[in-house]
Amino acid sequence: MDNNPYKNPYPYPYHHGYPPPNQDPYAPPPPYQYPYGSPQYPYAPPAYPPSAPTPTSHSGPLDYSHPHPHSPSHSHSLSGPIPFQYPYPVPPNPLPHASSTPMLQHHGSFQYGSSSYPYLQPLAGHYPPPESNSLVSSPYQQPAHYPTPESNSHVSSPYQQPAHYPPSETNSEQHFRHNSFAGHNRQESASTLGANVDSKPAHASAYPPLDDLLSYIHLSDTRPTAPASPPAPAGPPPPTSTSTPEAQSPVYGHGTPGDFYAYPNNSFNSNWEGPYFGRTDSSNHAVFSHTGSFNGSQHGQSMEIVPFQKGSLRVLLLHGNLDIWVHDAKNLPNMDMFHKTIGDMFGRLPVNVTNKIEGTMSRKITSDPYVSIAVAGAVVGRTYVISNSENPVWMQHFYVPVAHYAAEVHFVVKDSDVVGSQLIGVVPIPVQQIYSGEKVEGVYPILNNNGKPCKPGAVLRLSIQYTPMEKLSIYHHGVGAGPDYLGVPGTYFPLRKGGTVTLYQDAHVPDGCLPTLKLDQGMTYVHGKCWSDIFDAIRQARRLIYITGWSVWHKVRLVRDAGPASDCTLGDILRSKSQEGVRVLLLVWDDPTSRSILGYKTDGIMATHDEETRRFFKHSSVQVLLCPRIAGKRHSWIKQKEVGTIYTHHQKTVIVDADAGENRRKIIAFVGGLDLCDGRYDTPHHPLFRTLQTVHGDDYHNPSFTGNLAGCPREPWHDLHCRIDGPAAYDVLVNFEERWFKAAKPHGIKKLKMSYDDALLRIERIPDIIGVSDFPGDNDKEPEAWHVQIFRSIDSNSVKGFPKDPKDATSKNLVCGKNVLIDMSIHTAYVKAIRAAQHFIYIENQYFIGSSYNWNSYKDLGANNLIPMEIALKIASKIKANERFAAYIVVPMWPEGVPTGSATQRILFWQHKTMQMMYETIYRALVEAGLEDAYSPQDFLNFFCLGNREVDGGENSGVESPTAANTPQSFSRKSRRFMIYVHSKGMIVDDEYVILGSANINQRSMEGTRDTEIAMGAYQPQHTWARKLSNPHGQIYGYRMSLWAEHLGIVEDCFTQPESIECVRRVKQMGEMNWKQFAADEVTEMRGHLLKYPVEVDRKGKVSPLPGCESFPDIGGNIVGSFLGIQENLTI
Repeated sequence: MDNNPYKNPYPYPYHHGYPPPNQDPYAPPPPYQYPYGSPQYPYAPPAYPPSAPTPTSHSGPLDYSHPHPHSPSHSHSLSGPIPFQYPYPVPPNPLPHASSTPMLQHHGSFQYGSSSYPYLQPLAGHYPPPESNSLVSSPYQQPAHYPTPESNSHVSSPYQQPAHYPPSETNSEQHFRHNSFAGHNRQESASTLGANVDSKPAHASAYPPLDDLLSYIHLSDTRPTAPASPPAPAGPPPPTSTSTPEAQSPVYGHGTPGDFYAYPNNSFNSNWEGPYFGRTDSSNHAVFSHTGSFNGSQHGQSMEIVPFQKGSLRVLLLHGNLDIWVHDAKNLPNMDMFHKTIGDMFGRLPVNVTNKIEGTMSRKITSDPYVSIAVAGAVVGRTYVISNSENPVWMQHFYVPVAHYAAEVHFVVKDSDVVGSQLIGVVPIPVQQIYSGEKVEGVYPILNNNGKPCKPGAVLRLSIQYTPMEKLSIYHHGVGAGPDYLGVPGTYFPLRKGGTVTLYQDAHVPDGCLPTLKLDQGMTYVHGKCWSDIFDAIRQARRLIYITGWSVWHKVRLVRDAGPASDCTLGDILRSKSQEGVRVLLLVWDDPTSRSILGYKTDGIMATHDEETRRFFKHSSVQVLLCPRIAGKRHSWIKQKEVGTIYTHHQKTVIVDADAGENRRKIIAFVGGLDLCDGRYDTPHHPLFRTLQTVHGDDYHNPSFTGNLAGCPREPWHDLHCRIDGPAAYDVLVNFEERWFKAAKPHGIKKLKMSYDDALLRIERIPDIIGVSDFPGDNDKEPEAWHVQIFRSIDSNSVKGFPKDPKDATSKNLVCGKNVLIDMSIHTAYVKAIRAAQHFIYIENQYFIGSSYNWNSYKDLGANNLIPMEIALKIASKIKANERFAAYIVVPMWPEGVPTGSATQRILFWQHKTMQMMYETIYRALVEAGLEDAYSPQDFLNFFCLGNREVDGGENSGVESPTAANTPQSFSRKSRRFMIYVHSKGMIVDDEYVILGSANINQRSMEGTRDTEIAMGAYQPQHTWARKLSNPHGQIYGYRMSLWAEHLGIVEDCFTQPESIECVRRVKQMGEMNWKQFAADEVTEMRGHLLKYPVEVDRKGKVSPLPGCESFPDIGGNIVGSFLGIQENLTI
């Protein structure tokens, strides 16, 4: 009998014995020096040129044709309106190669203490035994109906090998071709999707607010795709180099009448500016050619590589850090034309009248300038606004990561207005000029769209220096070893040493449902029970219980399998604790669509129960503060409505005091993706029907269905969470206090009837609560010690305590937005962790959208977070270095809600564009290394989702619905399948570092001015590659292995080396088989839940729908999404 019902549809050559990785080409890192903050340079800033003309000054348009001889040993020091020197020679910067080293050996073993895994019977679709030299052995005898894998093993699995998954294909000797890839030019274009009718589903999704919000808010975006500098006249072409990375060049559009430098003269941008685009690099197209806009029209951009021609700028890959100083500007034009007109009118009045008026107008009213720094259309830095000045002095420092293909870096000077901003001009710096790493500094004319100074003498003084990745030692060795490692630099909260971390998967893990995993030093991984631990922590609190949430529901039951505790709701226990004298504070997002006015109640689109929970605690000592997401009074009315309607407070934390021994108390905190509300309770089994009359009898949640829900499957929920016990928990407390102080401060008429809120306990005045300084010092030598750092996405409109003067933002590692200071440290932490990764990355996230500046179309969408691009470039660099690396990314099958809805389809469309960009980047790296025949992009990067299917066990799942046979409900009841919703927000790197929290991988969560988020990054100093010089098998390793055991229903030897080609192909093969079982007509029980995401990726990295499966089973909706014609900030 054939035990392989599904042949592998991707017949790649499976090779055995991947060559040993090259020796690390980098020396051990020096003592930790990361130039965040404002380093003191050993030289004075360049002075302004004298008023008398000098031989180097030019008063007319910039001359682009004169060569500029220079010595590579010194920085470019320019003063006066210096012409940009095009072309500019660029020395190649290839990554160094070194001799190879033997493969690292992996250690450790598995012991399984429980055989109570519920699915030990032969099930359809089980995995075949791989043919391998196994590192895993089993203490249990394999049942007769499971073939024993051929293995030489010392790591075991209690999960019996299923009988009918195909074995991993035999690997053979791998040969590499080292011929370099030169002249690989490709041409492609994205088809333009016309505007379709926006069909609104009958039921909105739960997060984020999707289609219903669009019915009463329309946001147009006038962000341009026009060039930022005039075309350069013909000149001698620069020398070309095959080792210099080049990118495709977008076709840009004209500036419209009234625009400066092809940027709009007036704009309504977000706090963290929208994107800008540089000039085209193709002489085959008019530089000012039309491409359309986002205002409801077609929006497509073609991408094309053309031969390098005279007068064009080379597009180069900037992957590293930019060290930028924006010093000051001189002689800016007065953009406040209204005030100038009023002044002219006063000039015509009689002298005595004019003098009286001028007495009240002693201050001249003029521009309020600021500078945005844009690379490839994405803003990477921004100065604060200086009011009423034509000669502003910023002296502001930026040290920013970049992962952009670009021809120029643009310094965009704008005038801030109450209702938007006006463009003053642009200073373009060619990337060729900074690519060698030399410092470029000087005084530059601020140009309009004609290439002439926007005003005679209008100049900007700046300096910029690029440091490529290969010269940034902080990223070369993963988590650093020793006490000198200071964590993620440039963040609001420092790295905290000491304490412990407990990692959770799902709200509850019943005893025995996951394997016992052996760790280093004889330790065993313990599967935490998240909601049970939160329940116990609340019950044992004596001083304070502080809770933040996107949603908090008083009726939720945290414990459901422990006798009397199973009947206790969250509201009951919180009221009980407040009656004991414990300070109980709830800080919950105020959904603007839920209201209770004069007895009329609306639940709100999001069904967050915010008003319901507030009413429940109204006459108790529990204080509930419903906190709206506000933009701040300095912002325009449009911006305030956008922020208040679309964005949310998304943090999920529980902070309590706990026993510290010796009659003292300490602070502990729970942080992650789980809100304390309905629909979240689940276990690794993720049942669909079997618990509808038991643990989920009063907790049914499935927003993908509308209408009659009787007998429909519930939506299983997978999430990540953690408990922090140690000094970092006090930073979570600081976050709560800063938010509470801001939200509780009375506004408007409330100032007349209430005093300033003093609900927060001052823990420094409570003697029995220990402080941060009371924790023991460095405990690196303890085997289970943890180092933890807290990160946030939040701005000064949501917290009290940020500096009032934006000049002080750098001292707190905050970023400037327009009239706001921003903490973007979650994004900083992700970029740092990805760049430092050496072996693999494992991500679970509710969304995966970003790096739109590098998509093949919709480049100006504004989803500019670096995370997808950084992962793709990490893989590309490892391919170039001939080293193995793998990325596994788990996302939900579709965003929560109705998958045919317009907003859900847009999210899937942006996700597809992100996937496409990453796979194309990897394929180009394979071609350049000459490995495109030996490897596929999916040998390095794979996307997965989760799903489940249950056979009908005759359980009473509710009254069958009489609904029509052609509805999603009836299809799902018949097929008995549904996705497992991935709500996780976490990343594991090299089994040594973990980030998890509330932040999704999209612009909403990463930007800092949209949703408010909190996350933590942590590692065990005794369990790192740098410390062990081999695979670390600490708690983070156990966490990942436990997650894989949950998702795959089995543990195999190759899982201990996730970067290996054997593991990548095996997990991909399992995911493909699980998807076939999920999508099949026959209903069979699923043991493994990990499904290969249902798209086809060919060997050239093109992502397309699976043939014959273009829409989601039962539910419908295009798997690759669709763009329905409007652009807004809701779905990115």
